[in-house]
Amino acid sequence: MSTYDTFTEDLKRIAALGSISGLLEWDEQVNLPPESADYRARQSSAMSELVHREATRSQVGEWLAELKEDTSLDLDQQLVVSEAGKEYDRLTKIPADFVSRKAELTSLAFHAWGKARADNDFASYAPYLERNLELAKEEASYLGCADDPYDYWIDRFDPGMDATSIQRIFKGLKDELVPLVRQILDSSIKANTDCMKDFPVDRQEAFLREVTERLGFNYRRGRIDRSLHPFCSGNAFDTRMTTRFFKDNPLDSLFSSIHETGHGLYEQGLPHEHIGTALGEAAGMAVHESQSRLWENQVARSPEFWKFWEPVYRETFDQQLSGVSSHDFYLAVNSVALNPIRVDSDEVTYNLHILLRFELEKALFEGSLAVSDLPEEWNRLSEQIVGLRPRNDSEGVLQDVHWSGAAFGYFPSYCLGNLLAAQLWYALLEQVPSVPEEMAKGNFSPVLDWLRTNVHQHGRRRFALELSKEVTGQDLSHVSLIRYLRERYLPLYSS
Repeated sequence: MSTYDTFTEDLKRIAALGSISGLLEWDEQVNLPPESADYRARQSSAMSELVHREATRSQVGEWLAELKEDTSLDLDQQLVVSEAGKEYDRLTKIPADFVSRKAELTSLAFHAWGKARADNDFASYAPYLERNLELAKEEASYLGCADDPYDYWIDRFDPGMDATSIQRIFKGLKDELVPLVRQILDSSIKANTDCMKDFPVDRQEAFLREVTERLGFNYRRGRIDRSLHPFCSGNAFDTRMTTRFFKDNPLDSLFSSIHETGHGLYEQGLPHEHIGTALGEAAGMAVHESQSRLWENQVARSPEFWKFWEPVYRETFDQQLSGVSSHDFYLAVNSVALNPIRVDSDEVTYNLHILLRFELEKALFEGSLAVSDLPEEWNRLSEQIVGLRPRNDSEGVLQDVHWSGAAFGYFPSYCLGNLLAAQLWYALLEQVPSVPEEMAKGNFSPVLDWLRTNVHQHGRRRFALELSKEVTGQDLSHVSLIRYLRERYLPLYSS
């Protein structure tokens, strides 16, 4: 066996160990008994320390040194070595005890966040958030990024991105999005979402299972469960999704599930033979979010999608929809209204929530905003950017799970993903113009096949900025998203 083959087998072994940590985290949010949180924190800490130790062995460094000098490697092999080298360099600069402390803290912080949100008690969660922020800055300092810790975290989720480049992209979006939001909200046409009440959860669950399976999710290698906050984890071999259900808000569970299915389809579409190496890993979270948002919005909110699924939905919920016209139903699917909750927001106003979080994260890392002042600043900026003030901290600063897991710098990926999704959508329609017609017949394979070819199969060969340019012929920007929102929503909300 060559050194390269030996090295990649070791990478796959380490990835398998890491996937065990992922299963512990999935179980923590889905099945863990409430009084077992402390021990799960110890388990997570032990596994993180083990994975770190295995990934930073001197043997790994020796293989990397040899392979970097190997001129016989092809471009894909060079990519694997390069990406593995970057990660080895990062991990060897981070002390093992730090990895252990961080894993234990984020596990405890998750449960503190869940209780604080339920009790509307930010003060009880604030110490965990402060410690997570301190650890985030500490990790950045180990990598020589003490002066720009937020840029370090942005780059961790989306390689090649930084706060300055995101600020530039977001400014262009905000300049055109805010007046568009106002134009739609000022329309005399209003969606009646009161018709979406009393939808039995068991039937919601059966319907979304049928939908997600038809979209292409392989339930023989994955599953969907319930959690406090929807998420997707795992890899191509074992993909775990979650959702949540409300009998008076059935579209929440449906679109959340389709969103997570987009993530799951991406994971299941990565080359199985390369899982554990850069050729079998996602190309950053903006690309990941582009997949989830494209399925959730461009596909699942389209008239063609509902031309196929509306009869099935009506049959499933015949009593609930008996007096609702197709026009009113489709308007409810594409309702636009200000909402304090990000995950409950429509796609027109959604990105305003990301602009809010981006400003808050920048201030937290710059030191101009203290954690103790975060609730009031959240409320102030929410009123200024989103257009309304949360009634309490549970629907404000406590609504998201991300900071409990120290996932700082992740929020911009949602908006970047929306931008990329719109660009990919128009490229898809240009190259495969029959897609709308096929979707209306319940055939979503052309969409998935195109994404498999142009995004999934490439692993980390190209990140968001490069992928956008190569696949769509355009730099990543707000232009396609604004075009899409205008084309989708102005006809619905024009008299």
